[in-house]
Amino acid sequence: MAMDITIHQTYLPHDDPEAALAFYRDTLGFEVRNDVGYQGMRWITVGPADQPGTSIVLYPPGADPGITEDERRTIAEMMAKGTYASINLATHDLDGTFERLQATDAEVVQEPTEQPYGIRDCAFRDPSGNMVRIQELS
Repeated sequence: MAMDITIHQTYLPHDDPEAALAFYRDTLGFEVRNDVGYQGMRWITVGPADQPGTSIVLYPPGADPGITEDERRTIAEMMAKGTYASINLATHDLDGTFERLQATDAEVVQEPTEQPYGIRDCAFRDPSGNMVRIQELS
């Protein structure tokens, strides 16, 4: 018997909750499902309105008490370079989505491109440096 497993949440770090909120809510159009503050930090849960069971939790990466100061510095450096975290999204209208995102202050990494591995996608960075790739669905 197959297991009944779905993707419920994924986590992306943020270093500026207001900028992350503006990007995911205002630029991508995701709804805010939760916004929790604790000791000066914020965890913001967002997701597509038509997919209530799938969410992205935008979290402060240094909040884990097990992370050392050296690790916090490394995470901050990797986030600044855009090599710490990423997410792949999908749309049926890649060109329209790209045009709408390009018209904002989102950082374009790659225009819509036919990839050699058989997909067409584009890429942006969110305000924290996370790579956001958007794949075209056929």
